[in-house]
Amino acid sequence: MIFQSASIALLLLASAVVAARAHAATSTIGRTWPIAEPDALAEIEARTARLPPDMREKFGPRSSWSAMKSASLAPATKSQTRIAVPFYTLDTEIRLPSGELLYPKGYSFNPLSYVTLPQRLVVVHPRDLGWALKTARLTDFILLAAGSAQDDDAITLSERTGRPIFILEERIKERLSLTVAPVIIAQVGQKLELTEVRLDRSLTRSAAGASPTNPTSSRRHGQ
Repeated sequence: MIFQSASIALLLLASAVVAARAHAATSTIGRTWPIAEPDALAEIEARTARLPPDMREKFGPRSSWSAMKSASLAPATKSQTRIAVPFYTLDTEIRLPSGELLYPKGYSFNPLSYVTLPQRLVVVHPRDLGWALKTARLTDFILLAAGSAQDDDAITLSERTGRPIFILEERIKERLSLTVAPVIIAQVGQKLELTEVRLDRSLTRSAAGASPTNPTSSRRHGQ
């Protein structure tokens, strides 16, 4: 009984010490001032409330958006595999905080010496999307080159197929040395392997009925 009473007393004392420490941790020491800046979330909500419910009328159809414009590529006329190295050249010098020159302007290097491309890139024209969907792995990225004015945009095609589809930007086209599509880009060591595939247009007239082409066969045809 004495032991039980002592235990209860110790627990009460410990609770009092913890409570005192918690109170001390939240105590205010020194002078304080109210926050003068407006609440950022409230400001965003107020501006959003003033916007029209449908912004599509203001921006027009997606086909006219500059952000939806893809880079142009010629159709592949033969199946072949070629190698490219995406060298990058510095357009400005890089110095350490001490002022010491680390890399001079014009210094070139291969980014693949330091990073790894985790997935393949499958670049196609919109008319060949059916082939891309059958050929691409789940981890591959599908990029659309510029098509005709009647082709649906990448967002519409993503919604229709249930798979993320991206546009081919000019800077990606230049960095990867792309000239034709369809092409599958994969990293091999410190180089890029570009597998260009010539498709039978009679089999790819529609995205839904396109037949896949085995990209590995292009190595035999192109070598």
